[in-house]
Amino acid sequence: MNWTEFAEAAPELARLAKERFEKTGLALVGTVRRDGTPRISPIEPAVFEGELLLGMMYQSRKALDLLRDPRCLLHTIITDKEGTEGEVKLRGRAVDVTDAGLRERHAQDTFVRTGWRPEEPFHLFSLDIEDAAFVQYRGGERQAVKTWRVGHPVEEKARRWTGSGYVDA
Repeated sequence: MNWTEFAEAAPELARLAKERFEKTGLALVGTVRRDGTPRISPIEPAVFEGELLLGMMYQSRKALDLLRDPRCLLHTIITDKEGTEGEVKLRGRAVDVTDAGLRERHAQDTFVRTGWRPEEPFHLFSLDIEDAAFVQYRGGERQAVKTWRVGHPVEEKARRWTGSGYVDA
């Protein structure tokens, strides 16, 4: 589902993700290499016109990965080693954006926001979001976890570290 549909289905998770994207301007995208191993790359995601857009340099390895295998994971940047700000993970499939009008509007929006404008050719993908998670560490080896997947409500739970793994608190 696109960003608008995701925000309607899981508004708090969408708000948390957008806050983190805007705070740092960065995220990490995990893709699948040709040999099946993972690739992690930095990216500047943009919520624009109801889509979560991922712009990439033309023929970059991560873009070629997504053209071959669209499965990916988008993970917000963590800037606090304690993890108290929380982290958002969005999993889904990258959809190649071919609409010339949307590409142009996105390029112009990028210029307005950053002072830099992508020029053709470049890759632009929209994330078809399938599931999401938010994990926040709360000290004392405790976590708050919120998860969602298409067709299901958001689930919330608290977990604590036992020394041999996390258990529901």
